[in-house]
Amino acid sequence: MHQGKFILSQLMEFLPRYEFNKCVKRYRGNHRIKNFSCYDQFLALAFGQLSHRESLRDIVNCLNSQKQNLHHLGFSGEISRSTFADANEKRNWRIYRDFTQILITRARELYCEDKEFDLELNGACYVIDSSVIELCLNVFPWAKMKTIRAAIKLHMQLDLNGNIPTFFDITNAKTHDTAFLDSVDFENGAYYILDRGYIDFGKSFKIHQAGAFFVVRSKSDLGFKRIYSNKIDKTLGVKCDQIIRLKWNSLKKYPEKIRRIKYFDKETNKSFVFLTNDFNLPAKTVADLYRYRWQIELFFKWIKQHLKIQTFWGYSENAVKIQICIAISAYLIVAIAKKKLQIDRNLYEILQILNVTILTKNTMKSILLEDTDIDIANDSQNQACLFGF
Repeated sequence: MHQGKFILSQLMEFLPRYEFNKCVKRYRGNHRIKNFSCYDQFLALAFGQLSHRESLRDIVNCLNSQKQNLHHLGFSGEISRSTFADANEKRNWRIYRDFTQILITRARELYCEDKEFDLELNGACYVIDSSVIELCLNVFPWAKMKTIRAAIKLHMQLDLNGNIPTFFDITNAKTHDTAFLDSVDFENGAYYILDRGYIDFGKSFKIHQAGAFFVVRSKSDLGFKRIYSNKIDKTLGVKCDQIIRLKWNSLKKYPEKIRRIKYFDKETNKSFVFLTNDFNLPAKTVADLYRYRWQIELFFKWIKQHLKIQTFWGYSENAVKIQICIAISAYLIVAIAKKKLQIDRNLYEILQILNVTILTKNTMKSILLEDTDIDIANDSQNQACLFGF
């Protein structure tokens, strides 16, 4: 990458353009399009994410102030706000969803050897959760959740190796969390960490039948019959380790035995009950596994704070979904660039630097390797740990 290229252009070189074009062709995204192609749209929205623009007009004004450089930035021509808005309203958001999944695959390949947690497991470990994104009912009536509220729900599966999202979906906020499990392709030998909102024994049995393992927090009103109890070490906080069978309708959905573990956490002074279909893992390890579920909470908190998915640049359902997909894509492209350039900074610092240098000319690696003072005083230690790969 020579010094004459803009940072934005250098960053987009990590984007697999051939795969992007395949996604566009699949949904005929450029059919009868003369100006402002799907790639122009992706590039403009990615610029908005990385430079923290506040509105569609803000993005257009910033880019058009560089008219003489738009071609060098990767655009095919000048950007019209009305054309931009029309593209967000009408172009199929699945183009960008499918491409984000491709970026996820690329990022996972790069981060597969990273160990963000210290538990010895034979398989991969995933956390599944969802986050509600609040919207204004007057502006987004299609997302009505209650009488005076509107929202959408972002469902995600996070790989604890590298904290890379491996699968996601965007639904109406009324959609139950367990519905997301129908879309997940469960991996043999992998562990899936779930909150109690995901308790559905029919779906848990599908995880079991796939040869995968689940760790889920139990509800207090669970009906079960104890078959026998394993020996425990109470000094570790484990209160009981039981093999049980479910009762009533739950037994019809999950006819096999389940392991029930009760654990007391001294830090929070609370007791937790976990259910799992792994009968060999130490009880304390099962409790520690669930502790890592907090990583996805940090991920949701981080992207809401540092990427533009709280303020939207379009009002239709299609525009909102496109923006969320490209927000995740922007994160993934930076994560891929970080790994390939071997940058020893956390992702938060990298995005701060890109925010002010995205339209400058220099080598991207030299800017990110310089001993730049980054103010992260307002960033929590947890966030720094989450993205410290």
